[in-house]
Amino acid sequence: MRYRSLILLALYALASALAHAAVNAPVNAAVNTKSETFRTSDGVNIHYLDAGSGPTILFIPGWTMAADIFEPQINALSKQFRIVAIDPRSQGDSEKTSDGNYPARHAQDVKELMDHLQIPTVVLVGWSNGVPDVLSFIDQYGSTNLRGAILVDGFVDATDAGIQKGMASFLEAFQTNRKQFTDQFVRGMYSTKQSEDYIQHVEDEALMTPTNSAITELYNVLAKGDFTPALTKMDKPVLYICESRMAAQGKILQGKLPSARIEVMKDAAHAMFVDDPEHFNQLVTDFVNSSPAK
Repeated sequence: MRYRSLILLALYALASALAHAAVNAPVNAAVNTKSETFRTSDGVNIHYLDAGSGPTILFIPGWTMAADIFEPQINALSKQFRIVAIDPRSQGDSEKTSDGNYPARHAQDVKELMDHLQIPTVVLVGWSNGVPDVLSFIDQYGSTNLRGAILVDGFVDATDAGIQKGMASFLEAFQTNRKQFTDQFVRGMYSTKQSEDYIQHVEDEALMTPTNSAITELYNVLAKGDFTPALTKMDKPVLYICESRMAAQGKILQGKLPSARIEVMKDAAHAMFVDDPEHFNQLVTDFVNSSPAK
């Protein structure tokens, strides 16, 4: 069973027996996850999940995805850390807006969420399109509020002509038949078998992002292309976790920041934190525990 943490909390008292019997259930229903919103400086309501205590890890999901895709991390890692997962604007349960759908504004939303929660330092984890968001955070705010950054299977530099051409075709297919595209895209994110209920849930959440906003988000990443200049402002540990086909991005990162560590999860696909959560969570745990508080 992979449903939003809010639903799990609301139904736990009535359906605990079903929860324990459900197939493909990574969710520990005992985890006390809060589902909250806050209002940004430009008046947009942003949704986030918050669980656990200790050093804070803040997760940013990828393009059109929602915070609850990180349920395997929320449930396992919140036993040791405070886990916050954000729905970026126009995604998940955050407000849908035609404004601010670009990495720098996403990064500002993250900083405002940190201020709202009075969190002085975090480890930022950005997956896929969340990678440019993390690098944009570093570009705007430096590393003062960071213990470190984990970049997961996303572009640090998308200026390569082949990437640009491929993503242009990607966006065209997205606009031609969005529902069909989303089904293929979501199913392709995993190397392991997922239940049909889970796949449908992820697809439904992806389709909540308005088409124009989704295009704008990805276009703004491709238009800027190279986010590596921000690395000159980063003096905290950086870990890049990727599938095999994204290893070249890790090499680009390491070329700009030799201290960055690269971990390739060879048997996993794009959503590697779902394919192999134990391995992924251990990488995150080791990284956070080895990163200085200041």
